[in-house]
Amino acid sequence: MSDKEISSHFIRTKIKKDLETGKYKTVETRFPPEPNGFLHIGHAKSICLNFGMADEFKGKCHLRMDDTNPVKEDLLFVEAIKKDVKWLGFDWKENLSFASDLYDFFYETAVNFIKKGKAYVCDLSFDQMREYRGTLTEPGKNSPYRDRTVEENLDLFEKMKKGEFEEGSKVLRLKIDMASPNLVMRDPAIYRIMKVPHYRTGDKWKVYPMYDFAQCLSDVKNGVTHSICTLEFENNRPLYDWILKESGIEAANGLPEQTEFARLNLSYTVLSKRKLIELVNKKIVEGWDDPRMPTIAGMRRRGIPPESIRNFCEKIGVAKKDSVVDAALFEHCVRDELNVNAKRRFCVLNPLKVVIENYEDDKEEIFDCLNHPGDESMGTRPVAFSKVIYIEKEDFLEDPPKKFFRLGPGREVRLRYAYIIKCVDYIKDENGEVTELRCTYDPLSRGGNAHDGRKIKGTIHWVSEKHGLDANVKIYDRLFNTENPGKGELEESLNPDSLKIIQNCKIEPSLKDAKPGERFQFERNGYFTADKDSDSDNRVFNLIITLRDQWEKISGKK
Repeated sequence: MSDKEISSHFIRTKIKKDLETGKYKTVETRFPPEPNGFLHIGHAKSICLNFGMADEFKGKCHLRMDDTNPVKEDLLFVEAIKKDVKWLGFDWKENLSFASDLYDFFYETAVNFIKKGKAYVCDLSFDQMREYRGTLTEPGKNSPYRDRTVEENLDLFEKMKKGEFEEGSKVLRLKIDMASPNLVMRDPAIYRIMKVPHYRTGDKWKVYPMYDFAQCLSDVKNGVTHSICTLEFENNRPLYDWILKESGIEAANGLPEQTEFARLNLSYTVLSKRKLIELVNKKIVEGWDDPRMPTIAGMRRRGIPPESIRNFCEKIGVAKKDSVVDAALFEHCVRDELNVNAKRRFCVLNPLKVVIENYEDDKEEIFDCLNHPGDESMGTRPVAFSKVIYIEKEDFLEDPPKKFFRLGPGREVRLRYAYIIKCVDYIKDENGEVTELRCTYDPLSRGGNAHDGRKIKGTIHWVSEKHGLDANVKIYDRLFNTENPGKGELEESLNPDSLKIIQNCKIEPSLKDAKPGERFQFERNGYFTADKDSDSDNRVFNLIITLRDQWEKISGKK
């Protein structure tokens, strides 16, 4: 690794320095999601950073479920998180843990703070606590319950644990400094009463630790050295350090140190978990794995390769200041990956019937078509050809302009891998819509090359009527049509054309048994994958992403 690469990444530089100076002997990071929803692409950046740094410096990365709020957490989300991390290409090995495994430790630590005179039970309501806290320019006021005796606080905290008080009636607060310029340090609450069963501990607990308290204690228990988190926790860093220092806990590899980086903000995208939950609960989307969602599950279902997500996270880098990344950069990374690795196939989205009049009725031919024109190692696949084929409706115009290089009356076009055909007539229905073309083919142009040297500028794809299969195709656009949809009401920013279903498309036979997760380029149309509900009897394909500058052609937008 070059010095230039190291200096370009401030967290990498910090870790390298910490190892060189002996501050830490090894590197241990952690990815600590709350299991109250599915992970999204913002989490992917943190996953890549934390697991990436651990891998680079031959350390460990802990996958820890910070499950301290029983109201919203569920085993469903735990399993989804594990699946997403694995799918992105990372392995926590034996380093899976849960904050809920440490509930006894958290409670004992809180009791020790009380015994040291550094924590007290407070009866102020939420609104009163906010009033007593003060402002950025005015110091706060001490709670009237701040001077309770150690014995009284221990007794009250024990009764809180047993559920003898109502929710919201009492909290346990740290005794720090109500005049601190950092509002976070003005006697923060570390325990609240919640008479809600936990998905892992059941009804054992009636009090639960606050996130700030549990996070740092979990880090030191896990052996974390570098607690890498996003910028919204920057003001909480003094509290993180205070709790670890005042707890008196010792760590063999040294106490963890918190470092903040800029979170991922993506244009035309909502990454607020609260708003993503709103989209799911209001049924604006089909669920957490709706292909329009920025969740990792949604991206997996849509067919986005994990490699492109990792490459995107590498490209945007690690910064100290928040910014908004253009969604086009992410789309560029997806296209780059698919262009190299997606096999090519024929799919006619809007079929127009073509009868080749001088082709024998019962004749069939097989053409060897490249799976990838830029990579012969991917081999070929056989595609059948017959007298009647389908082409895209847009590949024919009754009165084509001069630079239209596809079919029109008397015009020729090359059928990819097959023959050159010429339109000699066309048929309309009672509404004046063209429903069928009559063409002839040049028998000497097998492979699509003119034997007499004439130039054929247009090449189009096709599917044999006799051999092709029906399929439904879901065309996805961005869910929101405003650059910053998180500012207002979600419904106001929704794109009404975010999903368009095209029925009765025609696909080549090799796609019959396409499996969800297999990715293809439907030539001239875009990149697609079989949907999770697709099977050989009901073939459904999702648009992953369009080809460059091709959106109008596919969606019909003008």
